[in-house]
Amino acid sequence: MKFLLMVYVDDALLNALPAGEYDARMRHCIASADALRGEGCLLDAQQLEAPATAKAVRIRGERTMVVDGPFAETKEYLAGFNLVEAPDMDEALRLAAALPWAQTGCIEVRPVRDFEAVRRRVGA
Repeated sequence: MKFLLMVYVDDALLNALPAGEYDARMRHCIASADALRGEGCLLDAQQLEAPATAKAVRIRGERTMVVDGPFAETKEYLAGFNLVEAPDMDEALRLAAALPWAQTGCIEVRPVRDFEAVRRRVGA
């Protein structure tokens, strides 16, 4: 079963880390990702650019609106993700808890829907 581990961070907490701690955490994440990838558990992992670089698109009726940045007012923002293969939610939660970013933000764990089943259901 696939799970998406969405990494949310809070810049205030990240900026409060001792000097060098962010880099140490990134090295740990990269080493862990490499190991999980080798086990076939990690399918993909990516960081996202800062929210200020984002644009949001909405279509209402005939009107297309493009706005800068994230729409929601929040301290935590989506900074990256890990797509993992795990036998169940408990294992996915264990993988999420191993990410150091859970200490300075939040890791949302969500099962990935079987899109091929959706494709078959709708006849696409």
